[in-house]
Amino acid sequence: MPKQINPAFGATFAPPVMEARRWLEGVHFTPERPLINVSQAAPVDPPPAPLLAALAQTVLDDPGAHLYGPVLGLPELHSEIAAQWSTAYGGDIQPEQVAITSGCNQAFCAAIATLAGAGDAVILPAPWYFNHKMWLDMAGIETRTLMCGDDMLPDVAQAEALITPNVKAIVLVTPNNPTGAEYPASLVRAFYDLAKRRGLALVVDETYRDFDSRDGAPHDLFADPDWPDTLIQLYSFSKAYRLTGHRVGALIAGGGQMAEIEKFLDTQTICPNQLGQRAALFGMQNLGDWLAGERLEILRRRAAITEAFGGLQGWRLKGSGAYFAYAEHPFDMPSDALAKMLVREASALMLPGTMFCPPGTAGERHMRIAFANVDLAGIGELFNRLAQFHPAGG
Repeated sequence: MPKQINPAFGATFAPPVMEARRWLEGVHFTPERPLINVSQAAPVDPPPAPLLAALAQTVLDDPGAHLYGPVLGLPELHSEIAAQWSTAYGGDIQPEQVAITSGCNQAFCAAIATLAGAGDAVILPAPWYFNHKMWLDMAGIETRTLMCGDDMLPDVAQAEALITPNVKAIVLVTPNNPTGAEYPASLVRAFYDLAKRRGLALVVDETYRDFDSRDGAPHDLFADPDWPDTLIQLYSFSKAYRLTGHRVGALIAGGGQMAEIEKFLDTQTICPNQLGQRAALFGMQNLGDWLAGERLEILRRRAAITEAFGGLQGWRLKGSGAYFAYAEHPFDMPSDALAKMLVREASALMLPGTMFCPPGTAGERHMRIAFANVDLAGIGELFNRLAQFHPAGG
């Protein structure tokens, strides 16, 4: 007898990064022309030496690091986040308004699970972060797609036109994955005002906030004393301190929401990774200068990407920031076919826009380049290969 599959799971797509890795099977890459992998936005280097030393010491000296901990995470980490965020955003965030999660993906899942259920809807700008779309699908929640404009920014009036009684939340990602767009503070505020006026939650994923090119706070939402009634902010330590394997994220929300989030997290992981939490706390308290240097390096790579696109015939850069560039390609084929061809003919792996948009939309004309893991020389080589790439019939 065949196994039964939850139809909501069957209705969503396979994990895109895993699908892209399968395109490498059977393809031979030479030492003279190695694969350039710009498909995934994740640090490939281990944490910096001081953090590695602190982790090693923790393993040996802190018995609590090997035991269950509080479902919502370490109180010391709550306090550090609340203090630093309050200063950075010019607002008032209390430790009890912070939860630590097993990565930012779980923070998103926890937030949505406490806001909406099967038959409800969430407004999601596209191009979207594919794991957000997958979770909505698997939860039986309708995605109300808000297609971004040519500037890769969502429109508030168009969002309001999508609101019906079953819409429970609006999701924003800034700096954006996949486009790299940094949403202006005024735009984020306008979405907040819309959500507040219509009684919705505004979920703002700021996974890449540490690599924003702008100085100062990217928005002023936490300065509103009523923010707990509307705003849920998500964050990841994975990119900031190279802790991807330790799975540490954060969620900031009002106290009433937090009680429901605790239920979700208790049934998911019981508690977040103990070593990862201690590593995040160490990073926040000791690695500010190091992280500032990491940000400057990412900004250098972003500048190199922007300059390189200026000399690449036919391509058009649509967005660039944090770890990503999002560009319109010039070829007469959908981007998923182009992505596979680039693996074979240019030894380059990037993700097609079809992975970030509904079928039959502008995603077929676009590609995402995750440039954070490629140094300046690698960026130069990537664009040399793109300049030399001329598919038959393209």
